[in-house]
Amino acid sequence: MQLSPPHYPIIYVRGYAGNDREIEDTVATPYMGFNLGSTKMRQTWEGNAVRQYFESPLIRLMKEHGYRDVYSGGEEMPHDLELAPRSIFIYRYYDGASTELGTGKREEIEDYAGGLSELVLRIRDRMCASAAERRAFRVCLVAHSMGGLVCRCFLQNGDCGADEARACVDKVFTYATPHNGIDMNIVGNVPGFFSRNNADNFNRDRMRSYLALPPREENVASLNGRFDPNRFFCLVGTNDRDYDVASGWARRMVGPMSDGLVRIANATVHGSWPATDSTAVRQRRIQSPRAYVYRSHSGHYGIVNSEDGYQNLTRFLFGNVRVDGVLRINRLTLPPKIETAQEAGKRIRASYHFEVIVRVRGAQWDLHRRTVQEQSAVFRTFDEMFGAASDEARYPHLFSAYLDSGARVNKRRNTLGFSVDLGVQVPLYEIDHRLWFDDYYDGSYLFRDKINLEAVPPSGEGTAWRIKYGFNSRTPDRTTTYVDGEPEADGLVFRIPVSQNTRPGLDGELVLSARQWNMT
Repeated sequence: MQLSPPHYPIIYVRGYAGNDREIEDTVATPYMGFNLGSTKMRQTWEGNAVRQYFESPLIRLMKEHGYRDVYSGGEEMPHDLELAPRSIFIYRYYDGASTELGTGKREEIEDYAGGLSELVLRIRDRMCASAAERRAFRVCLVAHSMGGLVCRCFLQNGDCGADEARACVDKVFTYATPHNGIDMNIVGNVPGFFSRNNADNFNRDRMRSYLALPPREENVASLNGRFDPNRFFCLVGTNDRDYDVASGWARRMVGPMSDGLVRIANATVHGSWPATDSTAVRQRRIQSPRAYVYRSHSGHYGIVNSEDGYQNLTRFLFGNVRVDGVLRINRLTLPPKIETAQEAGKRIRASYHFEVIVRVRGAQWDLHRRTVQEQSAVFRTFDEMFGAASDEARYPHLFSAYLDSGARVNKRRNTLGFSVDLGVQVPLYEIDHRLWFDDYYDGSYLFRDKINLEAVPPSGEGTAWRIKYGFNSRTPDRTTTYVDGEPEADGLVFRIPVSQNTRPGLDGELVLSARQWNMT
C-alpha cells in the first residue's frame, strides 16, 4: 500500500432513518445517498436558462480525485479485491436493523460507534502489510446528520471502540449534523422519553451520555479534548424553506434559522486542543472551521448533493491553504441624533448584522454564505462588541475558507483568487428602551462592498506569500494593492482597512489569517 496524503481512504456515515420504511430504502442502495446528485437551472449571460448538473459527491470524487468504491462481483470488499488507498467505504450501520439484511432491531448509537471502530481497523488491516504502513495509515470520516454523532461517539467515548482506531482518523467533515441536539418550537429539545426509533439520540441528556461529556456540560457540541477541533469541519445549511420531510411539518416545528431540521446554532462543534484539564484552556474554546451554505437538510435542494457542499468537502480534505477572516472593528459611529441622545445620558441600544459571502475566482457557486435575507447573518449587539471581555465576542469571525492551488478554475494563473462580499447592516436603535424610527430605512448598510483578493505565492527563496486586494466599488473585478503578511505562530496575518466615513459608519479592518494546510 502506498498512501498519498492527504488523499486517505474516506468512510461515509449516513444520517438518521426515522422509520422502518426508511431503513429498508436505505439498505437497498449501495451508497446510502452519497451517490445522489441534482439537476438545477441557471441563467447564462445571454439570458438563456440552462441545466446545471451535479453528479454526486461519489462520482465527483471518482472523476476528479481518483477514488473508487469497494464493490466487486456483487460483493462488498471481497477477499480477492485489492483495496486502493483512494477508496470510498460506506458504513452500512443500518443493515442490522433491516428485516431483510439483519434482525430488524435497531441498536444504540454506542453500538454503531463500536462498529465504525471495527470498520476502521478492518480497512487498515486489509490495506497495510507492515507495521510501518499500519502506523502511517489514516482515514477521513464524512458524515451527514446523525452520522456525525456516530463519528463523535466513536471519537469521544472511550468505551466505544479502540484507541488504535481513533488514532487513525485524520479529519472529520459533517454535513448538517445536530451537534448540540435538535430543538423544536414549543417542545424545545427533543424529549428524553421520546425514544421510539432512537429519536432520543438528539436529546442533550442522552447525548451527554454517549458522547462521554461531563454531566453539567450545557452545550453538548464540545469535543471535550478528544479530537482536534481544527481538523473537524462543520457544513451548516441555512435553507429551511425547501425541506419538505413530513409534508413540511418538520420545518414548521423547527422554524427559521435552520436547514429545516437542524438549527444553525446547533450545527457546529468546539473544543480545546491539546487535551487538557486547565480551566483557562476550557474557557478558551476553539471553534471548529465551518461554512454556511443556502441548502436544506436533505432532498433536491439538500446539502450533501450540492456543489457548495462538495467544494467545501474537497478543499478541506485536499486543499493546501486555510484562510480565516475576522472583522476587527475599531469604531462604530452613531447617527447625529442618536449620538446627541447618548451625550445627554440616555440609554442607547443597538444590534448589528454582518453579512459575508465568500466566492472563488471564476466559480459559479458560493463557498460560504451568511445573509440577513436568509436569516443566517452574524449577529452582535453594540455592548457585546465594545463591552466584551473576549476577542471572540468583540470581533466577528466571518469565515474559514480552504483554497486549493490544484483546483484553480484558471490554470494559467498561479495566484489563488477569491472574494469576500462584506456588508454591515444599519441597526434599529433604541433610546431608553424605545425604538427610534426617525431617519431609519430598513435594509441600509453601514458598509457594503466586495473585496477581491489574490494570494500570491512566494516568488523565490527568502520571499513569502503576499495578498493583493481591491474594492469592487473602486476597481471592479481587479486587485490593485499589495499587503505583506505579519508572521504569527503558524502562518501569516494580512490586514485590509475597511471603513465608511459616514454617520452612521464604521472604521475597522478585515484580518485574514493564512496558514498552510495538509503539509506534512
